[in-house]
Order: sequence, then structure tokens, then C-alpha cells
Amino acid sequence: MRERLLKDKEIISGFRRGDADVIRRYFYGYLEVGYNIFNQRYQLSEKQNLDFFSLAHQYALYLMEHDWAPLEDHSPEVSLKTWLINGFRFVVLDALKWYRKEYGSISFADYLCSFDAANNLRLQFNRMVEDVCEHANMSLQDRQLTRLLLIDGYKGKEVAEMMGVSPAAISQRYARLMGDVIGPYFRKNFDLELDMEERMDVLPVCYSAGDMCMDYSAPAEEMFSSERFSRKEKRVVFMSQKRTTPEFITELQPGEVFVFGSNLKGMHGGGAALVAYRKFGAVWGQGVGLQGQSYGIPTMQGGVETIRPYVDEFIGFAEAHPELTFLVTRIGCGIAGFSEDEIAPLFRKARGMENVVLPEGW
Repeated sequence: MRERLLKDKEIISGFRRGDADVIRRYFYGYLEVGYNIFNQRYQLSEKQNLDFFSLAHQYALYLMEHDWAPLEDHSPEVSLKTWLINGFRFVVLDALKWYRKEYGSISFADYLCSFDAANNLRLQFNRMVEDVCEHANMSLQDRQLTRLLLIDGYKGKEVAEMMGVSPAAISQRYARLMGDVIGPYFRKNFDLELDMEERMDVLPVCYSAGDMCMDYSAPAEEMFSSERFSRKEKRVVFMSQKRTTPEFITELQPGEVFVFGSNLKGMHGGGAALVAYRKFGAVWGQGVGLQGQSYGIPTMQGGVETIRPYVDEFIGFAEAHPELTFLVTRIGCGIAGFSEDEIAPLFRKARGMENVVLPEGW
């Protein structure tokens, strides 16, 4: 006799009760399907600490920290299985970022490219984008741009050619749409953080106060050699040369501290927290402050305002310890689910501090 399939509410209730059979069948069973898909695309099993159980346990820790509530908020049109795999995707992509030096840039676009157009996950994503285009406050041209980039898969340069505008204009328009319309719509209606960068060819950075372009890849002394640069212009170039936190940190120099996003219980099970625990002395069970050659800032206890006091405490600690250099990772922007636009302003006071290194763009 075939075993009865549980309904979504029964499954989530089983997760909360710690029912081993339900967790084994529906949590690890569903995630194994997702892992096999991601493994074909990213060869996860060949990478250290990216085996199925390591990644699944990271996701389980996050869900348990939130009492499995993220699973209750999915759209009625999306199955619990698809929702679980979608969430698992972010754990996988977050882990892959730590292999960027080896693997290359990972984005949601890479993930989507691994699916056939008829695949259920891809179709579900396409329907979400169509929903944005139909119901969000967008112009006809913005809808066209969104469909070309997110559904049809064109690159920014290709769209620019179609629309008869410059690639820079497309890049700026796409960034505005993502920040003002598409990103907020996905967070509000689908509880998803759309981590999808537009694909553009590398463009020179133009100095906004004049008509000249500066090649920031050139040595600083070459850029400063021209007498046409004023002191203000030189300051602009100097700030562009300011050190930023590497995306992939495998070792620290004496006096350097790895700053990572943690949780109050100190369960360092995923992302930067796992790196801090395995490499830089983070203490299991300690969620806040200096521990070994790392510093934890809790990010998973609530909204952005619950993070601010811990960031302020960190900045005060850094001011009191000028002998140390603090490498701040993109805290809260992985498993915790916040955007960089939400987290970066918290570090405004640290931008001018010589011993605090922030991620690019912060």
C-alpha cells in the first residue's frame, strides 16, 4: 500500500516537532533533488565542504533559527518542494562565492542558465518576472527591458543595440529598476532576494565633473602624473584605490581580523561564519565580538534595526584597537537575506577609518 503524501502544513509541523521520518523524507529528500541539479552545474561534490550534507545542514540551521517560518510564506502557486529548493539555491550560491578565486563569479543568472526552458523552476521564475511586469509601476520600455534581460537572457550590450542606446544607459536603467522596482517587488510578494547582476562588458569609469575618462586599472602614480588633475580630482582617484575586502579570503596576515555575519547562538554553520569557525578561530556558541582572529556581528535575529547596535559596537571596538585591521565581509547579505543597500549604510561611520576595510561599494 502506497504511503500517504503529507500536506505542506503537516510537513512543516513535522519539521518543527523534529520528526526524523518527515525530515528525512521531505527535507533531505527534496534538497537531494536540488543538490543533484546544482552539482551538475557547479561540480559541488568535487569542492571541499560543498558536499550535500554540509550544505543541507547549513540550510537546516537557518530554518531552525527561524522556527521554520520561511517555509510558511510561499506563494500558493509554488509547491513546498520548489520553495525549499529555491531557498537551498541561496545557500549553494553563498557557499560558492567563497570559491570565486577558483571557480569564477557566481550569480543567479548562472543558476538559471543551468535549466532548460521547459523546467518547472525556470518557468516559475519566468512567471514571477511576468507578474512584476504586469503589476509593478513600470513603463512599457522598462517592461520590455526586464523581459529581455531576465526572461530572454540577453546581455546588456545586446539590449543596448536593440534599443539604440548606449550600454551605460542600459546599465543605469537596469540598476534603477532592480533597486526601486523589481528587487522590492520580489521581496514583498515572493519573499525572495533577487541576486541577479546584469551582464555588461567592462566599461571605463568616467569622472562625472568633466569629459575625461580615468583608467582605474592604471598605477596611481601614472594617473597623478598629469597636471590637469586638481586636488579634488586626485582625491576621487585616491578613494577609488582604497583597499576593499576581497571576496575570497583564505588566509589572514598578523593583526588582521575577519568580520563575519553570525547568529546570537553562535551556530557557525554556513557562509562566512563557517569559514570563520574553520579557519580564523570563531568559537562555537559565541555569536558576538572578537573570537580568535575573527569578529562576529549577529544578523539573523530580526530586521535591520536589530543589527545596527552590533555594528555600532563593532565600530567602537575597531576605534579602540587601531593596531588591528578589520576585514568586513558582506554581512547579512547571504543566508540572512538582507540586501547590500540595507546593510552598507550601517557602516557609514567606518568608511573613513583606516583600520576598517569594507566590501567594494560599501
